[in-house]
Amino acid sequence: MNTFIGNIEARLDGKGRVFVPASYRKILAEMGSAHIVMRRDTDNECVIFYPEHVWHAKVSQLREALDEWDPEDQMILMQFMSEAEVLEMDSQGRVLLQKKNLDMIGAQKAPQKSTDFSGTPQDILFVGMLDRFAIWNPTVFNEKQMPQKDLADRIRIRMKSQPKL
Repeated sequence: MNTFIGNIEARLDGKGRVFVPASYRKILAEMGSAHIVMRRDTDNECVIFYPEHVWHAKVSQLREALDEWDPEDQMILMQFMSEAEVLEMDSQGRVLLQKKNLDMIGAQKAPQKSTDFSGTPQDILFVGMLDRFAIWNPTVFNEKQMPQKDLADRIRIRMKSQPKL
């Protein structure tokens, strides 16, 4: 099975649409995902895109971990689900991002007319996450990355803690 990997720069158009990278669209097609579910990340200033079947698996996992009769668990579920939306790619492979999501990641639409916009439009960054992918503001993503040595150390620790087969 193919996975979403790498990072790919893209630019929003004046309506808040962005082309999903061709390599990601190909993987989505292979998965049979006609729709993708977008949700703001719980810990970072980015939005996550899930193929339908991955989203449903994550929601099932969350639902099993929650007690439907506990008021706090009900609120967790409601808030988690309320921050998600189903997106369809148009015939050209674009998705439309709502202003609230663009604001959350610190991205701006490209100008429709030169007089409509103050400042420079920002690129956004698609980042692969194996079974899903994210959109980041490139500057924020670069600031969040840890130094290469720290990354290597953390990977080494986690890989050593895995049971041997």
